[in-house]
Amino acid sequence: MQAAPGTSLAQTERILKNIEDRIKDTPQFQIYSKSIGMGMLAGQGPSNGTFIIRLKPWDQRTGSRDDNRSVINDLYRRLSDITDARIMVFAQPIIAGYGVTNGFEVHVQDRRGSSVEELQRHAQAFIAALNERPEIARAQTSFDSRYPQYRVEVDAAVCKRTGVSPSEVLNALSGYIGGVYSSNINRFSKLYRVMMQASPEYRADVRSLDRLFVRTASGEMSPISRYVTLTRVYGSESLSRFNLFLSIAVNGAPAAGYSSGQALNAIREVAVQILPAGYGYEFGAMSREEASAGNTSVWVFGICIVFIYLILCALYESLLIPLAVILAIPFGLFGSFLFAKLFGVENNIYMQTGIIMLIGLLAKTAILQTEYASECRSRGMSITASAVAAAVARLRPILMTSLTMIFGLLPMIFSTGVGCNGSRSLAVGTIGGMLVGTVSLLLFVPLLFIMFRCIEERMIHYCRNYI
Repeated sequence: MQAAPGTSLAQTERILKNIEDRIKDTPQFQIYSKSIGMGMLAGQGPSNGTFIIRLKPWDQRTGSRDDNRSVINDLYRRLSDITDARIMVFAQPIIAGYGVTNGFEVHVQDRRGSSVEELQRHAQAFIAALNERPEIARAQTSFDSRYPQYRVEVDAAVCKRTGVSPSEVLNALSGYIGGVYSSNINRFSKLYRVMMQASPEYRADVRSLDRLFVRTASGEMSPISRYVTLTRVYGSESLSRFNLFLSIAVNGAPAAGYSSGQALNAIREVAVQILPAGYGYEFGAMSREEASAGNTSVWVFGICIVFIYLILCALYESLLIPLAVILAIPFGLFGSFLFAKLFGVENNIYMQTGIIMLIGLLAKTAILQTEYASECRSRGMSITASAVAAAVARLRPILMTSLTMIFGLLPMIFSTGVGCNGSRSLAVGTIGGMLVGTVSLLLFVPLLFIMFRCIEERMIHYCRNYI
């Protein structure tokens, strides 16, 4: 939770109490803790607050609306009418150390040295455009440049006359107001840090500077107010840089039915449309790792196809017959993505793993037909009769293999508990590919075998007679 800039700690506590009253009866909650003055995204500050929530075990959350994403949506619904604070609900990252949230993280960068206000304006336009995309559930930032602050200006001439360096003035001011590490102390067999800081009543307002002193060159104590001038300004609580450029972090999550890769592609498209020249973006945390990996799945699938083709070439001693096997695989991939669309499953790493397995299974099914057809052709049968005989003879083992795979994966579609999303993604993609692929293979592999076998024999006949 992030309240308006300049909100006091007492007002922040009242807002957190209001939030707590609205969410404490959430049935999926097991336990939660509340922190005032600390935000997971915004950091320390009197206007920040955090709830850390632990959900009940999976065996106690068996309903269709008890999953992680449904709970988050329910919390947003409960807190939708709170207007005096910005509320961000997110799951913690799957891999510890890669960011704070389980969604995406992107940093809008100022690469031409403009003002912070200009950077924030472009970042807000970027966020508004992201929230209009169907791939993005929500995008937001904790950055704000409207926090009331004081700009401290040190009069170097006065410091020079009294023999005090400006750094000594700033160090004393930092120690009194913000606190400074002094030393360590051993107590009760533990090591404690000793921090020096003025008592709250001695640093409550601007007049407190008259009671804070710094030692001059003559050894006398002189009030800090003699050397500094305070000016009321507005600015950000903290400024961050990403790859040396001033940046604003934007966090969000993909919408239901869309993968993280689709969300990253949407971010790239919006950045090209919205961010002007001199402004750029960089992904952070897990999003950076995913973006740097690129479309490696395309290369993996391509390598799988190439290796299968080379092995089949060695098996059949032919360059064309293996194409009857390879060209049958896309039918299964079509079925895999079709079922994923129908069941609302994301194209994630689990589904892609199932697709790699599916390529091998469909290739094996096609091999059963083409190998038998090749043996029939070598015994003197016609090409068409060989293809038909192979389809009839291999129908039973193909159906037994496919149905065994389908029924074996069927319970994974209805799985619940930890890892259920991965199980469903793997099962839905594989079952859909096996169903559509098996039916297509029984129909199209014989046709492909007839076509490529005729082409091959004509080429052999031509080479023998004319070359």
